[in-house]
Amino acid sequence: MISLIDAENFLIKDEEPTNPNYGFRPEERPIDLYLSFGVVNVDKPRGPTSHVVTTWVKRIALAEKAGHAGTLDPQVSGVLPVGINRATPALAYVTHSPKEYVGVMRLHDDIDDESLRRVLEMFKGRIYQKPPKRSAVRRKLRTREVYEVELLERDRRDVLFRLKCESGFYVRKFVHDVGLILGVEAHLDELRRVATGPFREDSTLMTLHDLEVAFEVWRKLGDESLLRRSVLPVEYVFRDFPKIVIRDSAVGAIAHGAQLAAPGVLRLSPSIKEGDLVAIFTQKGEVVATARALLSSEGILESDRGVVAKLERVFIPRDLYPKAWKAKS
Repeated sequence: MISLIDAENFLIKDEEPTNPNYGFRPEERPIDLYLSFGVVNVDKPRGPTSHVVTTWVKRIALAEKAGHAGTLDPQVSGVLPVGINRATPALAYVTHSPKEYVGVMRLHDDIDDESLRRVLEMFKGRIYQKPPKRSAVRRKLRTREVYEVELLERDRRDVLFRLKCESGFYVRKFVHDVGLILGVEAHLDELRRVATGPFREDSTLMTLHDLEVAFEVWRKLGDESLLRRSVLPVEYVFRDFPKIVIRDSAVGAIAHGAQLAAPGVLRLSPSIKEGDLVAIFTQKGEVVATARALLSSEGILESDRGVVAKLERVFIPRDLYPKAWKAKS
């Protein structure tokens, strides 16, 4: 994986060489540390629940804990990010991110393409939706955003569609409502999630079988290469976040709970606005913490003192970088 801080154009506030004696580039972490901050982009099969799939990952990795981001119904397949050990809390930042699906809608009667496309267009934007009777949440009318909906292919009454929507949107209910408006009724025949947040149906997607093979090759042959391709660094979760890169001397303080002050900032994304959730990184590309920006990018650039971001959650271990402050006598 290309370092996230190497792949972005930053505003430069200051410059300072990184100390090679502390920390690791995420892809170069010792394997035990790498796995303790690992995320698997699991290709969930149809049948088992998301909880069962997460339990299988936990057993394969011999992890103390594991957790998934965004529940998929048993009969839905596709992208299910699973965090291992210390990466598990980071998946909270994926759970409520936009989702993308490809599904098959079965119409109960014939309808022309023009009418079908017209009705699908009606569902773009913010719409009202009541969860179906068989759901894990209270059946209360609510609104959810549909960003994109597209007719991909059609075979008589079988309709292949793509849908990008806000988290918490019920695709099965969407298909049912499309059928009602068309006057022919419809049901969801098959559904696959192809994206959730930064995780997509691409080369990072791993079946449970492939994951088990990677762990077996490492344990029996000592070959880490396949395992490092199968498990992603936790930094992948924050790929699309606005970022602030800090001095090595500031990492230890933040790891112990200090707020981010202006003198600790070296580089930052140009699009940060006051109140934005940002990810704080080391110069080696390690995620340190998430925080709320107290100033915009321009304000942070111009500041030479004071707190510029309020911590929300710390991820980096406390002992990875040295303490760079003196205790009061």
